[in-house]
Amino acid sequence: MDRRELLTATAATVTAAATAGCLELGENDSGRLDLTVRNDGDEPVDVDVVVEGDDGTLYLEETDRVDVGVARAFETTVGETGRHEVVVTGGDWEGRLAWDAGVCALYDGTVAVDAETVSVAGECVDPR
Repeated sequence: MDRRELLTATAATVTAAATAGCLELGENDSGRLDLTVRNDGDEPVDVDVVVEGDDGTLYLEETDRVDVGVARAFETTVGETGRHEVVVTGGDWEGRLAWDAGVCALYDGTVAVDAETVSVAGECVDPR
């Protein structure tokens, strides 16, 4: 291989690598929810967790029992744009959180329940 062929091959390899990096090939722009459901009461609670997009897409539907003093994590990937809502329900209570995946790539939410109250908190931990 002469010098000209070597330079051409090297330039082609560098160009391909730079193009792949610029195009971010393989990168996923989906949004994500990290949810914690915490039982601060003195009885186990059965919870239903539903995550849905404003277009009706169902991203997560799960039921679980959360024991006393335990926090249960739910994680799901959602669409990259639009409003998304998580609804956590129990016997006679409900907690809701909503966020826009177009401006928030990672949303962190907490629903805490006890015998008398339900508290919800959420924040965007990775703005787009």
